[in-house]
Amino acid sequence: TGHLVLKKNGRVEADMPVAPLVEKSPVYERPWIPTKAQPDVSASSVPAPQDLLAALKQMIGSPDLSSRRWVWEQYDHLVMGQTTQRPGGDAAVVRLPDMNGKALAITSDCTPRYCYADPKRGGAQAVAETWRNLTAVGAKPLAITDNMNFGNPQRPEIMGQFVGCKALDYPVISGNVSLYNETNGKGILPTPVIGGVGVLADAAKSAPVAFRQAGEVILLVGETKGHLGQSIFLRELHKREEGTPPPVDLAAEKRNGDFVRTQILAGTVTACHDCSDGGLLVAVAEMAMAGDLGATLRLPEKIS
Repeated sequence: TGHLVLKKNGRVEADMPVAPLVEKSPVYERPWIPTKAQPDVSASSVPAPQDLLAALKQMIGSPDLSSRRWVWEQYDHLVMGQTTQRPGGDAAVVRLPDMNGKALAITSDCTPRYCYADPKRGGAQAVAETWRNLTAVGAKPLAITDNMNFGNPQRPEIMGQFVGCKALDYPVISGNVSLYNETNGKGILPTPVIGGVGVLADAAKSAPVAFRQAGEVILLVGETKGHLGQSIFLRELHKREEGTPPPVDLAAEKRNGDFVRTQILAGTVTACHDCSDGGLLVAVAEMAMAGDLGATLRLPEKIS
């Protein structure tokens, strides 16, 4: 029909033409230059830490991984008492009143340094991270919205960052753009924030990020080969901000996410967390701190 039609209980609540918002909307053809590709960072060029615990503490104390509690506890995050999973985990879970336990899961994500190094891969990572966060609480991802934050698009290098992020082929139902974000002629890092929403048929079945009890087994789902480019480890411990962000395999993201979600809803998973900034050790540490419960990890005898 060429129209976006929204209905509730069979009644049309909204009806708007799509073309003026998409194909027939004004288009700016500004000059742009592509972001220069960076070489991968070889593990052999990065010394291993002598003290893993000290390295972990330094990473968790960084601005990217430190606690945001002092921020969110200043605001009403209980939403009239309907919040069943509070901030601090992968996604907030808010129960819908008079809906027999149904709940929405909400999250937003972006890693600006990834987008600065590689706009396309960094944007895809933001979408994938949103998918993982919703899945980690047991929610079925429904839709995303974007919030594009960039510097001055009249400068070709900034416009190049923006053009790269447009390459995402994902169902975005809404969004906004904020440009000219800079101070003294220096633009912010490209920050295409992705907000995601998912649904849980029963809020009581959602999985928390915190370890719940001793004696349980920690399982890693998916393949991980390690990636040092643009990592917190590389920046905080070696003062190097270089390399490409991790690659994204959307087929694997969906396959692993569907499996994890099925296990959560079946009740076989007591806690869940996605592996992202900081890697495996940080992910386990965050689960341990949230549950006030430690974990015993053993490195494989041979690591290729």
